[in-house]
Amino acid sequence: MKSSFTIPIAIIAGGLIVAGAVYVSSYRSKVTGGNPALVRPVSASDHIFGNPAARVMIVEYSDFDCIPCKEFEVILRQVVASEAASGSVALVFRHFPLTELHPNALALAKAAECAGEAGGNEAFWRFADALFANQPVSPSGLGALAMQARIPGSGADTDGNTFATCYASESASKPLVERIMRDRQNALDMGAQGAPYTVILRSGMAPIVMNGAYSYYAVKELVNRALGK
Repeated sequence: MKSSFTIPIAIIAGGLIVAGAVYVSSYRSKVTGGNPALVRPVSASDHIFGNPAARVMIVEYSDFDCIPCKEFEVILRQVVASEAASGSVALVFRHFPLTELHPNALALAKAAECAGEAGGNEAFWRFADALFANQPVSPSGLGALAMQARIPGSGADTDGNTFATCYASESASKPLVERIMRDRQNALDMGAQGAPYTVILRSGMAPIVMNGAYSYYAVKELVNRALGK
């Protein structure tokens, strides 16, 4: 198992490549390293956009401070929407904060988890949308952003200060940070060297890896392959 403390150079190098958007126009369906079979199975505890019982799950490992991640998120949502009628494809968000490149990435991921704690899955996705839309976000602006995203307990309603308490309290947020770091470690164990890193899953098929941000048509082709089209 790779440790998150043993490959900072690889992460930095991968992040710099992604930051330069070298991957955006690439299209590689073969694994270039690592072992994607180590991907953690999707469960009810995951943040799922779309049908939780979908045949195909697109599992993305992403960083809220990463520009290509923001652009790729839009594409992945479009792919899920294209299969909305059948409900055959869903998106799973997992954290891959590249803290070596983005010092605020872990704080933003923690805030997203606190939004989910305060308002459930829909609140998590609303806050994720707000983080990407307002990129880059300073930790000092998270409270205002939570209000903008209508997160319960952010001051925009009468639900107390659930969001603020979660974010400010070390004891309250510790399990959430541990979850974030488990996501990150899972990506590293599979061989991810930058974000976004995405795995397409379908029962009975080998995982399909997308290293970096792909075009809509490239993603759609890989998803169609997973669907057997």
